[in-house]
Amino acid sequence: MSGKRERVLDAAIEVLGTRGLRGLTHRAVDEVAGIPQGSTSNYFRTRESLLEAVMHRLVERDREDWSALAAVPTPASVDEFVDGMAAFVRSATGPDRIRTAARYALVVAAVAEPALAAPLGRARGELLSWATGLLAGLGAAEPERECRILADYVDGMILHQLSTPAAQFDPSGEIETLARALFGADSGCP
Repeated sequence: MSGKRERVLDAAIEVLGTRGLRGLTHRAVDEVAGIPQGSTSNYFRTRESLLEAVMHRLVERDREDWSALAAVPTPASVDEFVDGMAAFVRSATGPDRIRTAARYALVVAAVAEPALAAPLGRARGELLSWATGLLAGLGAAEPERECRILADYVDGMILHQLSTPAAQFDPSGEIETLARALFGADSGCP
């Protein structure tokens, strides 16, 4: 992907994450990217093509993040797993807040625009596959099921923190409670 095209799409992610779906216009992206008016339209003629390209850029950036996470040592215990999940939630609601908000805006848009559902589903599938492997490595009894439950819970936690932020937000306790309830005493998880 060209540097300018990436810059346009990253600006579109910023617009989507700060102004919402209604605020995502070619003109707004031009403004945020600091490029001449009409430039975004040269890359993406329609709003639909812009939305689809934003989704692909989000997936690309997520893959970059997942590659970095894959380089981190695999958690050897439930405590280490919980620490990693809590760090992810803090990042998604803190430094990566805008990108996370953009992603959730696209999730909602996919209800009315089914073309967005496929890339969203693929990205989620890749993430779940990676996380299922982590849980299997911890000896989880039903890693796929437990991973889906944890992912759904974490998605909800992130959504609530984005929409109604708690001043003293610490996701660790809740994630630990859920993880230990899911893994159970006989799961083999350390």
